[in-house]
Amino acid sequence: MTKSYSCSPAIASSFTLSAITLALCVSNMAFAQQLPQQTAAQANSAPIDDVIVVTGSHTPIAKLTASNNVDVITQDEIERVLAVTPADLLNRITGVHIHTNNGMESLPAMRSPVLTGPGAAGAFIFAQDGIATRAAGFANNNGLSELNLAGASAVEVIRGPASAIYGSNAVHGVVNALSANVDQPGRLRFLYGENNHINIATKFSGEEYAIDYQHINDGGFRDESDFVSNKLDAKFITQFSDATVTTTFSGFNLDQETAGFISSGSNGECYTSSLADNVLYEDTAAMSKNCDPDAYRQWSSVRWASKWEWSLDNGAKLALTPFYRNNHMEFRQHYLPSRAIEENSHSSVGVKTIYSQSLSNDLDIVAGIDLESTTGLLIETQDAADKYSWGKARQQGQHFNYEVDAQIIAPFVQVMYQANEQLSFDASARFDNTQYDYDNLIADGTTKADGTSCTNNNGAAIDCLFLRPADRTDDFSNTSIKTGANYLLTDNTALFASIASGFRAPQTTDLYRLQNQQSIGTIDSESTDSIEIGYRQQAQDLNYEVVWYTMKKDNFFFRDADGLNVTDGKTTHTGFELGLDYQLTQTLNVGVNYSFASHEYDFERANSGVVNGNEIDTAPSTMGNVQVTWQPTDALSMELEWLHMGQYYLEPANEHEYDGHDLVHLRTNYRMNDTVTLTANIDNLTDEAYASRADYAFGTYRFFGGQPRNVKVGVTVNF
Repeated sequence: MTKSYSCSPAIASSFTLSAITLALCVSNMAFAQQLPQQTAAQANSAPIDDVIVVTGSHTPIAKLTASNNVDVITQDEIERVLAVTPADLLNRITGVHIHTNNGMESLPAMRSPVLTGPGAAGAFIFAQDGIATRAAGFANNNGLSELNLAGASAVEVIRGPASAIYGSNAVHGVVNALSANVDQPGRLRFLYGENNHINIATKFSGEEYAIDYQHINDGGFRDESDFVSNKLDAKFITQFSDATVTTTFSGFNLDQETAGFISSGSNGECYTSSLADNVLYEDTAAMSKNCDPDAYRQWSSVRWASKWEWSLDNGAKLALTPFYRNNHMEFRQHYLPSRAIEENSHSSVGVKTIYSQSLSNDLDIVAGIDLESTTGLLIETQDAADKYSWGKARQQGQHFNYEVDAQIIAPFVQVMYQANEQLSFDASARFDNTQYDYDNLIADGTTKADGTSCTNNNGAAIDCLFLRPADRTDDFSNTSIKTGANYLLTDNTALFASIASGFRAPQTTDLYRLQNQQSIGTIDSESTDSIEIGYRQQAQDLNYEVVWYTMKKDNFFFRDADGLNVTDGKTTHTGFELGLDYQLTQTLNVGVNYSFASHEYDFERANSGVVNGNEIDTAPSTMGNVQVTWQPTDALSMELEWLHMGQYYLEPANEHEYDGHDLVHLRTNYRMNDTVTLTANIDNLTDEAYASRADYAFGTYRFFGGQPRNVKVGVTVNF
């Protein structure tokens, strides 16, 4: 079968042209087919009050009546996009942008700048069926890669704080992947693309189970940047006389050779370029190089959960979900001067308990408690010789080696009140207590691991950059609230508004991986307060949602352009968001997602380059996405997607900037019969030279060059 669908080396050089030709050919073939009675786009325009969402509340609700924003990426859209990276799918959501670094690495933005460095870990919740993929104090910037988004039945996204539902880390948003549905048709998919890209995905299901597996092997468009990724999801539903049990298992493995930043200035023999430093990303030859050939990331995780649901005699419902997670990662910190190797891991056990009851026809209440226990460790080791630069001494050997035991206790309550047929209210509150028991396994303080001092270039003894606290226990208590209202203007329009708070208990790396200018025990929980007001409409052909929001964040943790940690920042975030779906004709559908936002520093820190009122770095004011889907027949569908990234500054001082970019993607599917569907996708159709991530640090521009025009063709066999 592989031989039938792959391209031989003889035609590899004309692969792009061949794929375009295939797209045109299937278009001509499809015009011979009869126009459909109902297109897929029409089928997807079901009234919005028929759309049930589970992410913004402790219980399922109709999206039309929700008091906050919730976006849903349907299974049809997931199957059309065939995402390799999280950015492929999530960048279609209003107010969301995922920066792709290299391979499966990414950095998210949701009503926020693209967050990087220490503060990025833990600013978002990445969950499967409502359970976070990582423990609250052990987040990772690249956490989205663990989710099997391409195999999900749907992906729901909340923009803004949601800690009253999810607790710590739900500061800027939540991405919740819903496991594959049972009793669905099976399928086997094979995709082949440039750079020896192979993507094999299969799904099997029956009345009580669903299994989804994805294997990706990609050679990378940069030198020595290949990766292999495997994702497995399994779901089993068992019906007992008095209970329904839904058990899920997920496994993830990544073996990646990482290509790091391409930096301006002297790069030895790695590359040469005649372009100015600020537009170095336009040099596609330079962007294809790998100046960090020894960088890598190895990552594995497993997750298990079993949800037991009972319907009680009094009409109430009880759900009990024990869960387990285990995560291990090793990678080189190619983006830091030390280029140290980090090993981190953690394992958790926990249980989520939810009790819900209707007290009257107008009043519902939900109460419960989340319990979680985690053990984690981190080892950071520099294999390069001692290095003194920029006034900082980075020593050879172990920088950090510690273990942490963490406990979380979090009771919560939610009340929903239907005042009349049009007006409804909801209110949620949650109290989280997070406790860390930290054990340092090497010398305390700012010495080397063996207790000796670092030295400067003159040989004088000085403090090392890295500060290791002595063994200690830290405790954080946070209360989160959310209150909202929804007013149905008509059967298909609604006004909604909500006030919500979010928090991020300090991550273990915030507390115990310190620098010598920091004080031990002074870091507080990051907190966010938000107001949003919106309007939804669902008509026969036009669905749209308009939202205005404003947020204020305290104790913002970030790393400045000189690599120093800032732990007490303040920021403001205000924006306007539009999401629209319009069925122009029987065969033509247009989707528009646009956001205009202002993300600014709300404090002054001269030695970090922070000026009150400056734009936060990597915070574009405009982001947009337009999809035009044309389905002239039952057999053929084509989507043209335009992705816009606005200008943004590269560091807090706002002295260096990236101009932004615009990309065009083309996706074509041709259904030969009920069993076989052909696919031809072209990313970056115009072959735009752009930066998937731009940065300015340590005195140089740093870029991840965007992937040039890239083509994938494939076949899906349904059974």
